[in-house]
Amino acid sequence: MSTSSQNPSTPQSLPAGKEVKPAPKRSLTPRRRAREYALQGVYQSLVMRRAGSIPNGAAIAKQLAEDPAFRRCQLDLFQGIFDGVLARTDELEAIITPALDRPINELSPVEHAALLIGAYELAIDLSVPYKVAINEAVELAKTFGGTDGHKYVNGVLDLLAQKLRTAETQAD
Repeated sequence: MSTSSQNPSTPQSLPAGKEVKPAPKRSLTPRRRAREYALQGVYQSLVMRRAGSIPNGAAIAKQLAEDPAFRRCQLDLFQGIFDGVLARTDELEAIITPALDRPINELSPVEHAALLIGAYELAIDLSVPYKVAINEAVELAKTFGGTDGHKYVNGVLDLLAQKLRTAETQAD
């Protein structure tokens, strides 16, 4: 009986000295959790729009709220971001588009959603410091997006911050 047919995912098939480490557990604050749920809802809305459907924000929010972990998010922040982005998607896309190097419909839905959330916090929710708005959107892109998508989100939002929060960025 040959040992070469071992399952490659078993520890025996790893090179000597290598071991599989579980992914570190993320500690989510209620605010981060709210932004993550907002990203998921905005993502779902974008995918529906791209498929030619009209997204129903209330139905999406209701579906997200069914997740047991949802009760640990800061509900008012989730609602503010989610409802605000859905209500102003066209306006936010108009703000974002000049900072892009490609048509907005060519962005991945995750990066598109992260940019919408970041742009919303930069342009509309001035209570959020610009560095926090950028960092939170970048973290969302790192968690849910492609390998280097967070770098793109960071670059675009940095350009937007310089335009939208001139006094704040120049003070730093």
